[in-house]
Amino acid sequence: MTRIRKTYSNDYKIKAVELSKQRGNATAVARELGITVKMLYNWMKKAEVGKLSIESVKTKSKEEQEIIQLRKALKNAELERDILKKAVGIFTKSDQ
Repeated sequence: MTRIRKTYSNDYKIKAVELSKQRGNATAVARELGITVKMLYNWMKKAEVGKLSIESVKTKSKEEQEIIQLRKALKNAELERDILKKAVGIFTKSDQ
C-alpha cells in the first residue's frame, strides 16, 4: 500500500508554529492539525534558525507573474508552430 505524501505551504507551517507557541503544547496542536509531533518540532527549529519565516516566502511581483505567463504563451505558440510544420510536411509528401 502506497502512502500519499502531503506537502504544506510555508504559511501553514508558520501558523502551526505560532499556534503551538501560543498554547504551549506542541503535542496537542500537532494532534489537532493531523501532523506528527516530530514534524511540528522540525518546523519550530527551522523557525528559530530563521529558515522558516514570512520573509523566506518569495512573493512574485506583477512583472514576474507577467513574464511567467508570457513564457508559457510563447512555449505554447512554438509547440503549435512545430505541429503545423510537421503537418505541412506530411501533406506535401502525400500529394506527390
